[in-house]
Amino acid sequence: MSPQLLGLLIGGLVPAVGYGIAGLLAKVSTNAGMSVGGHLICIGVMVSLVGVVMQGILPGPLPSGVAIASSSIYGLFWGLGTGGVALGLIRYQTPLSKLAPLYNMNTLITVVLALLIFTEWQNVDAVKLGIGALLVVIGGILVSLA
Repeated sequence: MSPQLLGLLIGGLVPAVGYGIAGLLAKVSTNAGMSVGGHLICIGVMVSLVGVVMQGILPGPLPSGVAIASSSIYGLFWGLGTGGVALGLIRYQTPLSKLAPLYNMNTLITVVLALLIFTEWQNVDAVKLGIGALLVVIGGILVSLA
């Protein structure tokens, strides 16, 4: 198995399963009466625990200021997104089956920003990328309207 294929499995398939299960648990938690703040606190504690375990298993060098700032801002945006999902579930009783396809269109935002910021546009087939992005948008809209 090539390192790139292994990277796609570990960095793509494992997170897809993890995020999918996490979405279901968000619905279970909010249906059981968890507040948005409490939801984020519990998640934060467990994310920190996973971080401690990962640092023990795969220790890395001391991070730079840019690395610390980037990871911290990542957490800020991730927390805002996760809080938005919980708010949609709690306050607006939005069905998870309609909400998940919309918030998972975040991949398109990441793709566009990576293409621009990291100049990854030089290494992609623009036609395939455009068709795939269009299908993601159409699919998300159709599922949310179902």
